[in-house]
Amino acid sequence: MSGDEDYVYDEDSGEWMPASELAAKQAAENAVEVRDAVGNLLADGDSVTLVKDLDVKGAGQTLKRGTVIPAIRLTGDEQEIDCRYPGIKGLVLRAEFVKKR
Repeated sequence: MSGDEDYVYDEDSGEWMPASELAAKQAAENAVEVRDAVGNLLADGDSVTLVKDLDVKGAGQTLKRGTVIPAIRLTGDEQEIDCRYPGIKGLVLRAEFVKKR
């Protein structure tokens, strides 16, 4: 038992627990599952492949089917993923149009 850590009361379990443990438990409960076009679970840092040609609004560019997008980031929305691609700033893709590599 650590003397430095604050303990808080967890109303769900009716127990006292370290504040860091309760915060981790609440984060796990609020986590959103993001799944690709075929049902694979996506995570931060995954590489994905496009399953459809996509016209990128504002960039005047079309990303072709099969294009690899490296190192995605989850946004907290179950259908949107944040990506980087050369020549396109602020690219957000819908999870239904990608497949995990």
